[in-house]
Amino acid sequence: MSNSKITDADSLQKIIADLPEGCTVVATGSGGGLVEPDEAMALFEAAFLTAGKPRSMTFVHALGMGDGVQRGTNRFAHEGMVRRVIGGHWTWSPRMLAMVRSGAIEAYAWPSGAIVHLLREIGAGRPGLITKVGLGTYVDPRATGGRASSSATEDLIEVIELGGEEYLRYLPFRVDVGIVRGTYADQHGNIYSSEEAADLDGYEIALAAHNSGGRVIAQVREIRDAAELRAREVLIPGQLVDHILVAPGQWQTYLRDYDELYAGLRKGKPESAAEPITDPARLIVARRAAMELKRGGVLNFGFGMSADVVGLLDQLPHADEFWRTVEQGLHNGQLLGGNLFGISAGPSAIVSSAQQFDFYSGKGLDQTYLGMGEFDEKGCVNVSHLAGRLSGPGGFIDISQGAKEVIFCGRFNANGAALRLADGQLGIDSEGSIRKAVEAVHTITFSGAEAVKRGQRVLYITERAVFRLTPEGVELIEVAPGLDLQTDVLEQMDFRPILNTPGLMPAECFTASPKEI
Repeated sequence: MSNSKITDADSLQKIIADLPEGCTVVATGSGGGLVEPDEAMALFEAAFLTAGKPRSMTFVHALGMGDGVQRGTNRFAHEGMVRRVIGGHWTWSPRMLAMVRSGAIEAYAWPSGAIVHLLREIGAGRPGLITKVGLGTYVDPRATGGRASSSATEDLIEVIELGGEEYLRYLPFRVDVGIVRGTYADQHGNIYSSEEAADLDGYEIALAAHNSGGRVIAQVREIRDAAELRAREVLIPGQLVDHILVAPGQWQTYLRDYDELYAGLRKGKPESAAEPITDPARLIVARRAAMELKRGGVLNFGFGMSADVVGLLDQLPHADEFWRTVEQGLHNGQLLGGNLFGISAGPSAIVSSAQQFDFYSGKGLDQTYLGMGEFDEKGCVNVSHLAGRLSGPGGFIDISQGAKEVIFCGRFNANGAALRLADGQLGIDSEGSIRKAVEAVHTITFSGAEAVKRGQRVLYITERAVFRLTPEGVELIEVAPGLDLQTDVLEQMDFRPILNTPGLMPAECFTASPKEI
């Protein structure tokens, strides 16, 4: 079998070194090594370290990727290698974050779904992405326009009006190189995602690069004859692909070897059980948040404390009545947490990130459970810029704006808080030094005012108190049993919430041993 598109690593590195200065490169991938074309990205790093080029690239990625050390977007984190980076999530690349802080790169932190959909629009030859995603948040050009470093000065988003309503237009750009990944390639250059744990945005990236007149580099585990493969498993048709890099040692995820369980090719649960929640604050918040679950609902779970709700949901006798989703395009199965967030064991469906974000933006979600870095009296939430450190919004903005109900989960305060659970009450041994209930959030990743306009139901659940969004601001509706409202709650906030007749959080949230919710 012959495939003229197969390019060995040495030849591909030379091709990469000859890319023009200032070219734009877009890569697929997500956390935990999900569909991460790391061997292809390593050739970009090797070309730059060896030949000093390509230089001053623009690098774009919708979902954060990397191992926090070397892999993923860390490959591009060399001074002079990139000039501009547009990313959805940044925390797995500390080297790139250091370049953001120093102003060495023009950094833009955009909603992941907006990036994915913009790539689709670029590939289709349309005039950018026109959407409401980001209105009223820091991405709105009347705020920062998504700029995340002192050196980022160009406006890449604009406000437009259609039919008397405001929208954001994310401006299109040329894509010179798309880096994608699959399991197999055939003699025609078709790329198959047969045994991958997600599809993500590979097709959208390839379409944008090819139709911009650029190149598409596809990393695969092996080459197989088309007669052995199923056309329905083609992720990217061969006419979009220019170079195929065969990486026999390619991992499915950072869990290492390929497993049909994570590709949705068999049902079951991972051999290792989920770690029990031992942190009192996380346990309380997860228990209280789980009480908001609506049977039969279509749900989304975000990264952080909100993901703890999944473990409790899985213990319910009617767990199968909930439809779980994550932005990586996975439906149901057992969602993994921590650094493997975005991976599901035994999913019931796998769709592209573009399709998943279409569902979210179109208000298909009944409920979403999301993390909460800090919140303020207007109901705004910040998760993207905390303690002076950029993390990026990931899919948070796309999802939070489209869900009918938004349940935020977070600590009341942090850094030193010591809590006790006893006899259905909460005890506080020491206060945390960082308050989460602030007068005004540092960065608006979720706008309370826009949520009121949209008619969303919004709760803010902490281990000490529960709040809800009203047209007048944030109202305190529940307090943990065993606490003094004035001393333990109100005096630990930078604003005074609306107070009517707050009740007590349910006592079963504060037992030392797990109880069914």
